[in-house]
Amino acid sequence: MKAIVTVVGHDQKGIIAKTSMILFENGVNILDISQTIMQDMFTMIMLVEYESTVSIKKLDEELTKLEKEMGLSIHIQREELFTSMHRI
Repeated sequence: MKAIVTVVGHDQKGIIAKTSMILFENGVNILDISQTIMQDMFTMIMLVEYESTVSIKKLDEELTKLEKEMGLSIHIQREELFTSMHRI
């Protein structure tokens, strides 16, 4: 199964490391990643892959903790949902 992870917030050390560690610890593989810094704003989009045994609810809870800890906006959505929401 695939999902899209988006991360937006003020640039600071550890965003990529902490986000990817949570994914790794939950058995999620990063397939593709795009990131940029616009002035002092960090943006990242990741395409990830996970097995059906991975708890997206647990993963979302851990990403929410990181979101609050670092003052970021982090979202994870199944690829199908993300694609249908962003179709023109």
